[in-house]
Amino acid sequence: MRLFVPLLALLILSAASWAVLAKAPGVPGVIVTEVREAPLADRIEALGTLKARESVVITANVTDSISAIHFDDGDQVKAGDVLVEMMSGEEHAVLKEASVRVKEAQRQYERVKSLEASGSASASLLDERRRDLDTARATLVATESRLADRLIKAPFDGVLGLRNISLGALVQPGDVITTLDDNSRLKLDFAVPSVFLRSLAPGVEVEARSRAFPERLFRGTISSINSRVDPVTRSVQVRALIDNDQRLLRPGQLMTVELLRNPRQALVVPESALLHRGEEHFVFVVSSSDQLIEKRQIDIGVRQPGQVEILAGLSAGESVVTHGLQKVKPGAPVKIIAVDDGSRSLAEMLAAGEQASSPASSSNGAAQP
Repeated sequence: MRLFVPLLALLILSAASWAVLAKAPGVPGVIVTEVREAPLADRIEALGTLKARESVVITANVTDSISAIHFDDGDQVKAGDVLVEMMSGEEHAVLKEASVRVKEAQRQYERVKSLEASGSASASLLDERRRDLDTARATLVATESRLADRLIKAPFDGVLGLRNISLGALVQPGDVITTLDDNSRLKLDFAVPSVFLRSLAPGVEVEARSRAFPERLFRGTISSINSRVDPVTRSVQVRALIDNDQRLLRPGQLMTVELLRNPRQALVVPESALLHRGEEHFVFVVSSSDQLIEKRQIDIGVRQPGQVEILAGLSAGESVVTHGLQKVKPGAPVKIIAVDDGSRSLAEMLAAGEQASSPASSSNGAAQP
């Protein structure tokens, strides 16, 4: 089936394009490309789900009414930012009282300490004042803690979700105020068949795509691998970290994942250069010295869209025919009308070859000094 791809491309050419491919009688014109090295990797495809690097539901620690709200839907916040204030008038009064008690206990302790040093007070009285001071300090700390429970703060940097409360609302522990997600980097969880366990390791690169952004390619690396294989599916859960600096992706999205294993530099040629006969594969190589055709058997590796890996039979820099295959024969000469470097379309290469071969171009070239 792949053999007919280049043939089909030639069948839809214009009459002028056919003339270019056969410009000189008996010497067919061909388009060639050079065998080149390119980075390759074996690819394992999977489906994965995005999760926030850190995620939490913001709720209250105590039951009370909302006195102030300092955020709105989708705000970016820093760790420690105050999101919600709850009624705290009583706690502030108790805090003031506890502070006064601490100061008084401190004063009494210092006074008895000086008397004990001069022998005017007993050591037991000093111990009693020290106990009073410690008790007052503990009461102050407890009051400050209860007051802090009425200030709801962001535990880490991230983006807030929807606001689910209003000013004056009575909330209690468990009520969802909003959500907070750290989406600067996202976790991508996906399952890989256990037969590929040898290829899985932290640091292996992955590529992911989302239907929401079909033109974007998101890259990441494996961060961890589950310690168990699922006995039902015989797959292992893998987690990769994906950079999300532009905040395009969101937790919960479905991603198509490609795991890149065995990265290497390999020789590649376009798929259009291949000829097949059963399990054997061939290409037409053009000699650089006399432009004669050689039919050469090759061994191929992995296939990727538009190109195929060459394991044996070719060397870097050799020229292989990609268009005009039906007109060439082993040992016969050919005329190279264009070299396909991937920067031009087939129509552009044919047009350039026709212009270079036209009589007008030849006469203009001869007239130049």
